Amino acid sequence: MTVGEAIRAAATRLAATSDTARLDAELLMAHLFGVTRSELLLRHMRDPAPPGFAALVERRTGHEPVAYITGRQDFYGLPLIVTPATLIPRADSETLVEAALAARPEAARVLDLGTGSGALLLAVLAYLRGARGVGIDRSPEALAVAERNAEALGLRPQARFLEGDWHAGGWAGDLGTFDLILCNPPYVEESAALDRQVTGFEPASALFAGPEGLDDYRVLIPQLRALMRPGALAVLEIGANQAGAVGALATASGFCVELARDLAGRARALLLT
Repeated sequence: MTVGEAIRAAATRLAATSDTARLDAELLMAHLFGVTRSELLLRHMRDPAPPGFAALVERRTGHEPVAYITGRQDFYGLPLIVTPATLIPRADSETLVEAALAARPEAARVLDLGTGSGALLLAVLAYLRGARGVGIDRSPEALAVAERNAEALGLRPQARFLEGDWHAGGWAGDLGTFDLILCNPPYVEESAALDRQVTGFEPASALFAGPEGLDDYRVLIPQLRALMRPGALAVLEIGANQAGAVGALATASGFCVELARDLAGRARALLLT
């Protein structure tokens, strides 16, 4: 069986599991070849299908995300290592990077709260090559992934990663103050109906935040000002229907609030100054 034939057969099988069955099959095959999807489509479609493809397709039929199967997810042009210890970075979250770079291109110190794979921090540092950053996460396993990403991207001299939990007293320690703070906190309400590939595989502690999805904002937002230099900016990711509620929390803590929308026009981030 050729690569092209194997991909077609896999796409048919995955159609009941995924809305992107053909793409999933191509990405899994490209992973086995160690090439990009474009290279696969241009150069390998008539090659013999490699062993191991069926096993990867089987994992995907069980709703395991492609990013966890391949161990990789691209984010803001960066190839990132991902594992089940971290959320899979979404393209929607690139809105935070765009907003941060546009608003604070001169930032010298950057803080990423709930860093996970390090996606937000590393994407910003890749463009602000003179800046230094700190990523905080309560998961040692996630921090290990972030460290690997910083090393692989050549950003290790700019970034350091520390264990911390904003629910715990004294978590900020001697961090100091920052020109730019990034945060994609847990913000999904506990009753939300999510896709099985999310609830079955991604870390619940990085997703859910109480009955309204607001628990982490209530704890974190009042603590931000002490971490911000004069003129600093904090950029928080929000759910599509949370702009009013999270904006009110920020206003009550003395912040001026601006909304940033993603490419689909949905509310995606709040900029606090």
